[in-house]
Amino acid sequence: MSNLLFKAAAPARALAKSHKLSGGPKIQQCLRKGARLHTATFGSRTERPNVRKEHKTRVSERSFHATSTLSQKDPYKALGVNKSATAAEIKKAYYGLAKKFHPDTNKDPTAKDKFGEIQSAYEILSDPKKREQYDQFGDASFDPNAAGGNPFAGAAGNPFAGFGAQGGFGGGFGGGFNFEDLFSAFGGGRRSNPFQQEILVGDNIEAHVSISFMEAAKGTSQSITITPVESCNTCSGSGLKSGASRTQCHTCDGTGTRVHFAQGGFQMASTCGTCGGTGSTIPKSSECRTCSGQGVVRNKKTITVDIPAGIEDGMRLRIDGAGDAPITGRSTSPDARAQRGDLYVFVRVAADPKFSREGSNVLYTANIPLTTAILGGQVTIPTLDGTVNLKVATGTNTGDKVTLPGMGMKRLGSRRGGSGDLKVEFRVKMPKSLSASQRTILEMLADEMDDKSARRVMNVSSSSDPNDPDSHKDEGFLKSMWHTLTHHPAHEKDASGASGASGASGSTSEPTNGDKGKKENKPASD
Repeated sequence: MSNLLFKAAAPARALAKSHKLSGGPKIQQCLRKGARLHTATFGSRTERPNVRKEHKTRVSERSFHATSTLSQKDPYKALGVNKSATAAEIKKAYYGLAKKFHPDTNKDPTAKDKFGEIQSAYEILSDPKKREQYDQFGDASFDPNAAGGNPFAGAAGNPFAGFGAQGGFGGGFGGGFNFEDLFSAFGGGRRSNPFQQEILVGDNIEAHVSISFMEAAKGTSQSITITPVESCNTCSGSGLKSGASRTQCHTCDGTGTRVHFAQGGFQMASTCGTCGGTGSTIPKSSECRTCSGQGVVRNKKTITVDIPAGIEDGMRLRIDGAGDAPITGRSTSPDARAQRGDLYVFVRVAADPKFSREGSNVLYTANIPLTTAILGGQVTIPTLDGTVNLKVATGTNTGDKVTLPGMGMKRLGSRRGGSGDLKVEFRVKMPKSLSASQRTILEMLADEMDDKSARRVMNVSSSSDPNDPDSHKDEGFLKSMWHTLTHHPAHEKDASGASGASGASGSTSEPTNGDKGKKENKPASD
């Protein structure tokens, strides 16, 4: 212990020796007496030679090295606030970052170091004195190796102010090193940071829901059943039965940490695995019978999820605070703040027989007859809000598209808002078979359009009257087509066949009165 104090006072001796402090010789003499006094108190013979060598050995001018960080990051940058930020703004920024980078919820390997920086920054800025000290001297106020600037900042100019009950060496030696904290670790005491609050976060849960295409277009509400972990109503999440209380952990004696001594006098502290660092546990006899001391139970419940219009297949909806509650009994701190996880709902949109989708645009394919595609016209097509009449231009081909603005899906997450478009693609429906009249018309149309590649079957060119080949020469296309259709051999054959069938189906006709009289007045042959 004397050696520890001897090394701790090295900066004061160095400054006194270099006559940077008034009364340097008296300070050195006082330090030597203090070292001998502690040597005699602890009765250690091995410490005396080290004290005597102090006159011959040149003492290095470096501060006492504690376990604080060698380089203190700017606390304002660590919390993302300005130097003029109020205490409420600093506190709000701290809780937001602590939640984001807490190692229990953030699995990023760098989250632990970031969380430590946030805690250190908040410890400085939340204390008005430490904040003023940092604003005045900067990093030198908390740098254990900083010999320049004001080496005794926070000690009111007195290098020995920290030896009292207020903590050793104040802010002058080691940036927050405190002898009282060091000795309390040997005595079984437990430190608590008033600016640190443990936050327990529950797990997220997932659910799936299926909807139709039109429900996705219009928006809907769906009821889903989940089984989240919730706080126990019997014990209100404490894990204790009525009238019971927590007891001190027997493994760490209530410290929450276990101290391990290594060779050379070094010590290492780790969190107690029995109580999880809380220092207290719930005995078996004191456990709540409903939750078995966990503080939470699993319940089945049905909730209604509002699905917005315009949602796409595979999208995920998040419902804050609808997930699992954290375990608040057993080895958790009774002062910890509990925060439930979230519910994630994955939406599946079924395919529609008429429509398809491309982002916020809706696609529809309209089948039109060949004649409509050639001559033009009007067709009725369905939309998300009913039906509309759409004009078809003359000569429309398969693949031609028409866009109806604002008749698509609603845009989600877009600053413009509004809806997408309905895009109609035409497909010309070709006939699979033709009647004689239809083929004749098409062959004549091919002749009219001088289409020599079209196949001819009806022999339209030889169907005119052989007795008067030039009788329809000067007629128009439509009249010529009419005469061709009405005098074509195929049609005449069909017509004569129809009339023959009609005569065969009737009864035999009787001779008329004139014929009958002629027959009766005919003289008889000899």
